[in-house]
Amino acid sequence: MTHPTTTATTSAEHLPVVVVGAGPVGLAAAVRLAERDLEPLVLEAGERAGTAVREWAHVRLFSTWNEITDPAAEKLLAPTGWVKPDVTTYPTGGEWAQRYLQPLADALGDRVRYGATVTGISRAGRDRVVDADRAEQPFTVHVAYADGREERILARAVVDASGTWTLPSPAGADGLPALGERGAADRITYRVPDLADPAVRARYAGRRTAVIGSGASAFTALAALASLAKAPDGADTHATWILRRGLSGSTFGGGSADQLPARGALGLAAKAAVDEGHADAVTGFRTQAIERDGDGDGRLILVAEDGRRLDPVDEVVVLTGLRPDLSFLGELRLGLDERLQAPTGLAPLIDPNQHSCGTVYPHGAQELAHPEPGVYLVGMKSYGRAPTFLALTGYEQVRSVAAALAGDHEAAARVELTLPETGVCGGAGLFDQPNADQQAEGGGCCATAPAEAEAEPAAEQEPEEGGCCAPTPVTIEPVADTVTTEGGCCTRAPAVAEPTVDQEAGDGGCCTPAPSSAPRTIQLGAAPTPPASSCC
Repeated sequence: MTHPTTTATTSAEHLPVVVVGAGPVGLAAAVRLAERDLEPLVLEAGERAGTAVREWAHVRLFSTWNEITDPAAEKLLAPTGWVKPDVTTYPTGGEWAQRYLQPLADALGDRVRYGATVTGISRAGRDRVVDADRAEQPFTVHVAYADGREERILARAVVDASGTWTLPSPAGADGLPALGERGAADRITYRVPDLADPAVRARYAGRRTAVIGSGASAFTALAALASLAKAPDGADTHATWILRRGLSGSTFGGGSADQLPARGALGLAAKAAVDEGHADAVTGFRTQAIERDGDGDGRLILVAEDGRRLDPVDEVVVLTGLRPDLSFLGELRLGLDERLQAPTGLAPLIDPNQHSCGTVYPHGAQELAHPEPGVYLVGMKSYGRAPTFLALTGYEQVRSVAAALAGDHEAAARVELTLPETGVCGGAGLFDQPNADQQAEGGGCCATAPAEAEAEPAAEQEPEEGGCCAPTPVTIEPVADTVTTEGGCCTRAPAVAEPTVDQEAGDGGCCTPAPSSAPRTIQLGAAPTPPASSCC
């Protein structure tokens, strides 16, 4: 397959739609575009599909197979002999990549290019300042290949599904690297350690590790380190858990009351790590500096903004969230929210500063539009720094975007999605307070805390970590100006025995339980108003 590489004006309808990233949502975008007879060209920086997902291959998702495959993709895969895995099971990131993403990329054939890093996107012959005939010019996509070649590809539209995996947030509480953080890089990781890898295991076994963060990834790291501490080769392994806020009933999630049973079990495992003495929790600690121990052993000392200094640790695991890479989009006219770095039409629907309950409504091309026509940020990247992304949401996004690019605006405006709901609640303003033990007035989760004897209150998700907030299965249909609800608060499923984790990988983060039978019908066109009750 060849594509124009000159700046000469080319009829836009004969050009491909460039999709950046061959992750779950990027591949789904390619399938949806092909369905609409729009030629997709997927540019993937890695050597295989789902490169970012493969980097957390050892981590198990909160979602079953039923919630992480796109129906259009399944239709494309069917003639190849592909068989959908057991829909009731929870895959690891590695299984998701090997059993779904790679077969899907293979089915798309030469529409997917590997080792292709997008270094810049603009309008052909127009920088972001020039207005003259701007909308009539095709997009120009600059690509650097792994073999050293460079190419300029003309495109009729651009769908950026490159995710947020490449930009983890730093340890510094102000959003910047703590003083000394870069210099201590040899002892800091921003990923959940794979303790099944002998080399990684040896790095943490018998040592003291600081874990910074308060979401699912931090829970995963704490549970893994506690498991290592109990193993024959893990004597003296200990974790120090760094929290910017105080401990409260919601710190460990929903436990047995969580509608996402795998996530609830993970929170219980993290709680057990603390209760059993394998981890100590340090609260209200806002990291300002990371210093080397003066004893010459290279260990690290974390220093808080209030002057507190922790005992030296051997390793630091920073799990404070992810950010979108906007560096190659600088010549495009994007409309991004100043806080979340999400599209301005989408930001109000997902802003954790405003939403105290996980009510993120389905959305599409209209909410994802930018001042630059023909450009869409989709998947995890569309959420910027917000923590509530679902894979199902991403699949719906690209269905709508493909319809819009094909000129089918009726289909683009139609919402074809059923979302699940959980009691994940929170707002950044609340969670950023060290002693915030109560949720914001009027917020309310979908279930009250369980009896004190169970000691597992309703879940709260700290925005800075990532994670997911999914509302009770919501059936959305294009109907008249009504909002109707059936049933009451969320019905929780029992916890499972083995902890699993949701991971925000590239554009593929997801944590969606199987839909329940409590439908809610919402009119299209504007963000619906949640029911006036303490339920989401």
